[in-house]
This record gives sequence, structure tokens and C-alpha cells, in this order.
Amino acid sequence: MTSASKSFLRPALFATGAMICLLSANAADSSAPAPIKHVDARSAQKLLSQTNLVILDIRTPEEFKSFHIADATNIDFYGSNFEQRINSLDKSKPYLVHCASGGRSNRSLQIFQKHDFQSIYHLDKGINGWKNTNLPVEK
Repeated sequence: MTSASKSFLRPALFATGAMICLLSANAADSSAPAPIKHVDARSAQKLLSQTNLVILDIRTPEEFKSFHIADATNIDFYGSNFEQRINSLDKSKPYLVHCASGGRSNRSLQIFQKHDFQSIYHLDKGINGWKNTNLPVEK
């Protein structure tokens, strides 16, 4: 191979490699699920006052009836149709997801990601953390 052809091939190979990297990065970005934002009770309260968050309480119906955050929607994590009900929600809306202490809601996050929800906030420590911060609940 002549030195002229080597000097031509080097930039061409570099450009091809760079283009492949850019295309791969764009493909990864478009398929990556939206990040989950973890918030404490005070941050969640502030978000609720500033945005149109939909509150999803994924405790059992009995737990929900005992007390819940105002305007929350109850979808039972243990219900046989839980994933189906989650998948039927509007994925473009922002959601605040919680359970009693954070265990079930943490496990549910992969379902929200699987179904390409755009904005999910997780209430760390659940509604117990909310109550322990002396924030209001309804019965």
C-alpha cells in the first residue's frame, strides 16, 4: 500500500468509526427508559404544589381506605391485573408512586420503565414517611 493511500484511508476509517459511535449513542438514547426520580416527602409535597403529578398509591385497597394522600389513585400492587392497569395509564403524564414504606413501589419501578413512562417520581419511605413528616392524609 502506498503512503498516499494510507493517508487517505486513515481519515476515512476515523470518520466511519465516529459515525458508527454517534449512531449507536443515538439508538441507545431513544430506547433508554426515563430515569426514576427518588424524592422524600417534603420534596414530593413541593412537586405536588407545582406540577400536575398523578399520585399512584399501590397499597392494597384496605390500606388505602385507612388513609391516603388526597386525590391519590389506588392500584393494588398485589392485584392480578396490576401491570395491565399500569400499562393502561397515560404514559406522558408525570406520576408519584408510593406504597406503605417503599418496598412494593421500588419493585414496581421496573414495570413503569418496561412500559416507557416518561416521568416517574418515587416517594422514598412511602406514605409512612409522608405521615411521619406530618403531611396531611385523608381517610
